[in-house]
Amino acid sequence: MIEPKKFWWMIKKELISLKRHPGRLISILAFPIIMILLFGYGMGGEMTDLPIVVVSQSHGDLTDLTLDTIKSTETYHVVEVMDNLNDGKERVENGEVKAAIILPSDYDDDSSSQKGVTLYLDSSDQMASQIIESSTQGIFYRLSNMVAAQTSVSTQDADIEPSVMHSLNNFKDDISLHINRIYGNIKYIDFLVPAILGMTVMMSCMMGMGATIAGERETGELARLFMTPTSVSTVIGGKIAAKLLIELVRALILIFMAVLLFNVSIKGGFLQTFIVLVIGALCFVGFGIMLSARTSTQEDYAQMSLPFSMPMMFVSGVFYPIETMPWILQKLAYIFPLTYLNDAMRGIMLKGQTLGDVWLDLVVLLGFTALFFIIGVKRFNRDV
Repeated sequence: MIEPKKFWWMIKKELISLKRHPGRLISILAFPIIMILLFGYGMGGEMTDLPIVVVSQSHGDLTDLTLDTIKSTETYHVVEVMDNLNDGKERVENGEVKAAIILPSDYDDDSSSQKGVTLYLDSSDQMASQIIESSTQGIFYRLSNMVAAQTSVSTQDADIEPSVMHSLNNFKDDISLHINRIYGNIKYIDFLVPAILGMTVMMSCMMGMGATIAGERETGELARLFMTPTSVSTVIGGKIAAKLLIELVRALILIFMAVLLFNVSIKGGFLQTFIVLVIGALCFVGFGIMLSARTSTQEDYAQMSLPFSMPMMFVSGVFYPIETMPWILQKLAYIFPLTYLNDAMRGIMLKGQTLGDVWLDLVVLLGFTALFFIIGVKRFNRDV
């Protein structure tokens, strides 16, 4: 039988305990707001302003019309119109742009039997490449029909002048689009798995450190450890090494199961993939230590870590490309270490890059690691 008066006392007691833990209270209030914003603005938005270059090796009315049509398409953000084919391809391969649309030298030649346009496409970003491929096919399908049938194509921002239409009457043949997917046909599961590996390492490291540090502080085990003639660095270092060893085994299992169950290819090699996961695990172990250094219970740690871990999952491009998000979330993505871990993992697994190719991502991860450990150890020393 519930005693009403004491029942309300218990409710009051729990509410008062929240007041004594302001970090937990702020987290409880902020977390639902953060999540609804991320779901509303960060998941599955329209992909627009994808960076591309146009390599134009021809000049004439048809070329001008094609450039105007491409520039007026919301899907693209034309970074540059250039005439050097190798430079255009290099910018795609370096990840500076998502694709290069290549107009050949005979594109405006009325004696050409067929006008072959090439889409040089970064296919490692599966969703962005699909959108670019579909939009480009639509543009040149309309242009091809116009040229073949001597009719006009309506575009949003570009009108075809009568003089241009007259000159286009000489063209009788279709425009063919050749698509060069430089990393082959990438399925969504191929795009997803590298980031899922990184996300799993992040979650397990952060939650594991909560159980290790905050949990032992709550039960009193940590205090008993520090009563022994053992230095703080030895205790923390041992916990880090043990957690890292566990995560290395977990990383091996994750990679093995991804290959076995989903036939995921690792173009850059197993060892390099493993090394990147090790660096990522070390980074998030440090993040866990930084958060758990001043929390007194596991519940406090869980409430404090959620506003960091959940946004990282949605903003760092795990499920959807960063380009689908509003510009402010795109900028926010680059202050989260998971973004750099995902980029390095996809570079090695999908593009066949080496550790040297993803050096910037690794340097940023190591920088985050050093920062987290320095803050965590300093806060821990003061707490002890």
